Amino acid sequence: MITFLVCLAALIGAYFIYGRYLDRQAGIDKDRPVPVDRMADGVDYIRLPRWRTFLIQLLNIAGTGPIFGAILGACFGPVAFVWITLGGIFFGAMHDYMSGMMIVRGDGRSLPEIIGRYFGVGVRDLVRVFSIFLMVLVGAVFLLSPAQLLGTLVPSVSQAWWVGIILVYYIVATMLPVDKVIGRLYPVFGAALIAMALGLFGALLFGDYSIPEMTTFHNYQLNAHDLPIMPALFITIACGAISGFHATQSPMMARCVGNETECRMVFYGAMISESVIALIWAAVAMAFFGGAGALSQTMADNGNNPAWAVDVISRGTLGAVGSVLAMLGVVAAPITSGDTAFRSARLMIADIFGIDQRPVVKRFFICIPLFAIGFGITLIDFGVLWRYFAWANQTLGTVVLWSIVVWLASRGKNFVLAMVPAVFMTYVITSFMCVADQFLGIENRVLAYSLAAVATLAIAAGIVARRVMPYVARRKELVAD
Repeated sequence: MITFLVCLAALIGAYFIYGRYLDRQAGIDKDRPVPVDRMADGVDYIRLPRWRTFLIQLLNIAGTGPIFGAILGACFGPVAFVWITLGGIFFGAMHDYMSGMMIVRGDGRSLPEIIGRYFGVGVRDLVRVFSIFLMVLVGAVFLLSPAQLLGTLVPSVSQAWWVGIILVYYIVATMLPVDKVIGRLYPVFGAALIAMALGLFGALLFGDYSIPEMTTFHNYQLNAHDLPIMPALFITIACGAISGFHATQSPMMARCVGNETECRMVFYGAMISESVIALIWAAVAMAFFGGAGALSQTMADNGNNPAWAVDVISRGTLGAVGSVLAMLGVVAAPITSGDTAFRSARLMIADIFGIDQRPVVKRFFICIPLFAIGFGITLIDFGVLWRYFAWANQTLGTVVLWSIVVWLASRGKNFVLAMVPAVFMTYVITSFMCVADQFLGIENRVLAYSLAAVATLAIAAGIVARRVMPYVARRKELVAD
């Protein structure tokens, strides 16, 4: 319990301490115009109050990641608490806040367009394709996962029917102006997600549960060789610690914030909140099933299905009424992230080709092919789909981190605060490519980790030399003059 409470306190405290430090590095200016001041269009650029943009951003980024990912990550043991906390504070929330500020300063344009400013046209075009692919992949994942949950709750309706029902909703929500569905319903769902987390937190505090302490880095996975902590833990727990998907969602709220002073709450605060939710789910998963080892065994016995675990835990900790609220939050989170993923893909394509989004027919012709592809992807095995989604998600997050490094360097700010996470995550994704069966699948771990280290050093050295040092040198010349 002590480890859990210390981590919880660190996450909450970081919003006020580290968040304010990031405010200074971002150069927050309450008098600087925000995108909606110049570009209001009644569809995507619509001013919304801060509390609403915060709750919408939380729903946009949450999905099932901080729930499913946290449960699967808890199978590694209490080390998951450490990654959620440090990752949430110094990796994910910093990533979300700084990329959010880059997008606000860039007129709310889509992520690839912002990255292109700092890495050139070639990288911009690559990120365009990669980001749109990831958005459709996310949409497909968040079609399947809520359909699985609803199929468990209402077995009389098949999973295929739930996929169809959710897909129809996605089409409607993606095409309507942001204030019609997203602006009205998502704050309610966001409140349900927070209420669910608070209910589980109360069950942990006052129920007869024992939360494991962090005393060792022992890996409690049954197949620890195939799922080593490095890199599997950092790929499994993505949305609760750092997720590139988040930066693709930020343009939606960057187009709705009313002042730069709101951005810490909307971007940094939403990610800290998501980390708190992930921390609670990781703790309750270990405590409910009697420890990390027992959790790992129980999950294996039930097909490693986190949807099953969510249902059992919710009913077992909160009772009938509480479990309904919990499941509302858990079901709403992926559905709301799924439709905003498709919406992000629409905005990216519109930005690429300069398509005016005010006429509904133009939105329609962009959306329909995206939904057709997304539905086709749902026919792939969910386990395979999730593994590729997780890797693609963290890869994009790493690219965003390096973009933040260059952005901070260009402004003469402390780029090291982003470079340390960028180097670490570069090693995570390269080592995953070395050891994962769907990539190189190198059995010799020493060789795999050595290759990943060499690749990481080469990537980091190249980016620093070509993109960061010119700004550092220019700053030194200005000071000398």
